[in-house]
Order: sequence, then structure tokens, then C-alpha cells
Amino acid sequence: MLSWIGFLAIVVIVTILIRGKTTPIIPLVLVPIIAALIAGFTFSDIGEFFSAGMSSVLNVAIMFIFAIIFFGIMQDVGLFDPIIDKIVKATHGNVVLISVGTVFIAMIAQLDGSGASTFLITIPALLPLYRQMKMSPYLLLLLIAGSAGIMNMLPWAGPLGRAATVLEMDVTELWKPLIPIQIIGMLVMAALAFYLGKREQRRIIKQYGSLEQAIATKVDSFLGEEVESASEQVEVVATEQKRRMYVWNLLLTVLVIGVLVANILPAGLAFMSGTAIALLMNFRSAKLQGETIQRHAPNALTMASIILAAGTFLGILNGTGMLTSIAEDMVSILPSAVSSQIHIIIGLLGMPFELLLNTDAYYYGLLPVVEQIASTFGTAPQSTAYAMIVGNIVGTFISPFSPALWMGLGLAGAELGKHIKYSFFWLWGVTLVLLGVAFTLGLF
Repeated sequence: MLSWIGFLAIVVIVTILIRGKTTPIIPLVLVPIIAALIAGFTFSDIGEFFSAGMSSVLNVAIMFIFAIIFFGIMQDVGLFDPIIDKIVKATHGNVVLISVGTVFIAMIAQLDGSGASTFLITIPALLPLYRQMKMSPYLLLLLIAGSAGIMNMLPWAGPLGRAATVLEMDVTELWKPLIPIQIIGMLVMAALAFYLGKREQRRIIKQYGSLEQAIATKVDSFLGEEVESASEQVEVVATEQKRRMYVWNLLLTVLVIGVLVANILPAGLAFMSGTAIALLMNFRSAKLQGETIQRHAPNALTMASIILAAGTFLGILNGTGMLTSIAEDMVSILPSAVSSQIHIIIGLLGMPFELLLNTDAYYYGLLPVVEQIASTFGTAPQSTAYAMIVGNIVGTFISPFSPALWMGLGLAGAELGKHIKYSFFWLWGVTLVLLGVAFTLGLF
């Protein structure tokens, strides 16, 4: 019964998010509460689940608020303008090169194993370029999500650590056979970026007549808003001051990202400190500093509220045991005739499971049950793990359970439902290709 309630709750939430008829806060908060009450939990229980959920996303929300304000200030002071101009000139407005380049930038950014930092590094830098070229922000999200998912097979990233814990083996030993999969995955993502870049280029030319005309126009057809070129923006910072402070702002940005990647300080404190220094360096009066915060705070607070709502969603579904129950029951209802191949079946369905289970439920709830069943037919535990890892990990950043994805959506000004519709089947296709490669290499 608990499984069905949890399953229906997730289906309702995902359906509402895909339809995009309400703000995500409404389904993320109300549906889990109603589901928990139907399952027989009290308001006191729900309050405890809420507190646990908040503790899991609070640091992300704090980081998000100050990251948005920090990067907003950097856009005010023109940090990204020269970079964008040089990239456009270097690529000659080549949409395909930009798409392929996005894949490799995202892979490099994901080397620290943190999805949140990957979105924080890539989206603020690349989104202005995508807007100028009239490229879809959902293409940007797809390429970052798929590339980061492949790099998420690193031993210091979360999924492999969880799988190694379940199997009671060294995470590095678990990772080594996956290195060829990662290399081939990089090439597959680059090929996908090439194809989708070609498709996007055709769309832009069809809509605007030429790439040059697309760059010249101010209308952003995907976001439905006016996007002004740098020369036409309201000058919140004088041009001369931008030039004088450019190197200092660049050094500050590199320092903040370096501190984030090196894990010297908590991410929230890193961006909070960076924001304070940026305000002090670029705006000398309290009035200008306050106006700057007010200019960027609405976007930051809106998305931070969604992240906190997602924490409610995660806390309640975890606390009630619905996610673990779904994982166990999914395995138990499979026909006995397919039990010997259960690890492969679960691997093939790994992407859809991203919409139903969070990472902990998948690896701590589903993997042990699948491994136990598969082992009775002589399947090695590592084989089960590889099938489930490769089948699931590319879709990490398409799941409503990923706080990092909510951050990426906020930075890109995008909606989860549209991201799922745009990216799901492409990333599932990448997953199936990698499963085929892993099977050919004898990983399972």
C-alpha cells in the first residue's frame, strides 16, 4: 500500500511539473503531505520528515541564493561580455562548435564530483552565449546533464561510493572497469552534441533567416523575453569602471570557484564571502549595494524557495519509507522467469527510475535486493552493480530528486517539465548505447 501511495504521489508531481500549469512549489509541498496523511502518518511525523528534508537541502539553498547574486553582480560589471564576444568570433557563430564545446566544458567542471558546482560554473558562463546565439537553454541543460552524468562515475562522486558501500568493496576497484565506459560516453555525448547542434542551427536559420540575423535580434524566443545586447543595456556600472575593475573581478571569480572546487570552505560561505567582496569592490555606497542586492534577490529567492519545497518532497517520501518500499516492490512484482536477468532489466529501466527514486533509494534500497536475487542465479555482485550504475547514472540530472538540477534550472531560467520533455529520451538513448558497450566489454 505504501508503495502505491508513493508511486501515485510521484506520478502526480511529475505530471504537474511537466504540464507547467502551476509553480513547482505547490505540487512539491502539498502532494507529499496529502500522501503521507493518506498513508496514516500524523502531522507530528510529517513535521519530523520536513526537518530531515530541510537539513538535506538547506546548504544548497543558501549556496544558491548567494551564487545567483554573485553571478548577477559579475554580469552587471561585464565580466562575461569579452569572453562571449571572443567565443562568438572564434566559432564564427558556429552553433555546432558551441554545442560540442559545452560537453567538454561540463565534463571538466564535473571532475570534482559535484553536480552543484558544475551547474554553477557552466551555466552563468555559457547561458549568455546561448542567448546571444538564440540557442535553446534546454539544449544547454541536456548537454551539461548528460556530460556531468557520465563523469559522475568517478570514485569520489556519490553513486559509486554508495554502490561500493553496498557491495563492501573498494570504490577505486569498482571504478576501474568503468573508465572505458566513461571515455566512450564522452565520445557519444560529443556526437550527440554535434547532431543536436546541427538541428539547432537549422532551427535558428529557419526562424531568423541567418545566424547573423539571429545574433542581431533582441528577442529570446525560448524564454519569451527581451534580451538586450551589452551596448543596449541600462548601465548599472559605468563602462570605465568595468574596464578598471575587470581583472579584479575575474580574479575574484576564479578564487571563489577555486575555493569551491578545492572544498576549502562550504560552498554557501564561499559564495557569501564572494558576494560581500564583490559588492565592496564594485559599489562603494550602501545605497548602490542595496540596489544591487534588490536587483538580483527576486530570482535567487524564487528558486531557493523551490529548492526548499523540493526538500519537503524528499524528506517526506524518504521519511515515510515510500521510496524504499517502491524499490523493493518493483523487484518483487517481476515474473520469476526474468529473475535471472533482473540486473539487466533494472539497468535498461534505470533512466525511468530517475523519475521515481532518489540516489539513496536506488543504491541503498534497490541495489541490495536486485543483487541478492541475481546472485542466486550465479551473477557476480559487481555485474549487478555495473548494470545498474551504467543504466542509471547518465540520467542523474534529469530527476526531480536532484537538488543540483533545481539549481541548474534556476540559473538557466528553465522549467523541470520542459527539461524532462526535451532531454529524457536523448539521455535514455545515450544510456542504452553505454549499456550495450558495457555488455560487449563483459562488465555484466
